[in-house]
Amino acid sequence: MPKLLLIDDDKEVLTINKKYFAKEGYEVRLATSALGGLKALTEFTADCIVLDVMMPGMNGFQAFQKIKALSKAPVIFLTGRSFEEDKIRGLLLGADDYIIKPYSLRELAARIQVQIRRSFGSVANSTAISYPPLQLDLTKHKAFYNSEEILLSNREYDLLYLLASKPNETVTFEDIGMSMWGTYSEMDRRTIMVTASRLRKKLEDYIGLPEMVETVWSQGYKFVVK
Repeated sequence: MPKLLLIDDDKEVLTINKKYFAKEGYEVRLATSALGGLKALTEFTADCIVLDVMMPGMNGFQAFQKIKALSKAPVIFLTGRSFEEDKIRGLLLGADDYIIKPYSLRELAARIQVQIRRSFGSVANSTAISYPPLQLDLTKHKAFYNSEEILLSNREYDLLYLLASKPNETVTFEDIGMSMWGTYSEMDRRTIMVTASRLRKKLEDYIGLPEMVETVWSQGYKFVVK
């Protein structure tokens, strides 16, 4: 039974969401504040966290780093704020997804399922993708340069894994969006570009790695293996 933590100051929303996800087979824990969510994580091992941004006291952005110190579960920001810069801010913090109110419970459920599959998934009959000196450990969900870990966010790792699993093949923006979130719209393109830019910046510290991630103009990206 997957475990879901919902953090939102709207008690009515929490009640509706808990009823829906309990029927879908989730074990659901609720918190009506960021502090309540942090307390819940000391007692409850969540597989996915849905975190409202606009809460009194400590907001979702402020709570995010404290949450990640307690849990490795993917985090989906949930907010009524539709400003693109807020979305980018949340994703740059390292959140795994961002959904805007009002939303359908089916869409939220699909996004949660994508994140849980990603978190627990692995490639059949394989535990690693290796292009020395780069190696992706699919069990630990980590990237290494020789034996040194490359510190990536979940989203950056997911993008690198997706590209590396299809060497020398153009992976389109739509392919990336569908893999990461289960949906894609043109608005997601900038988010993907920001993620790719951050990934490349981190790879710049390692000789030979930046050249592996190549932009395919107006289409997407390619993992280049010579």
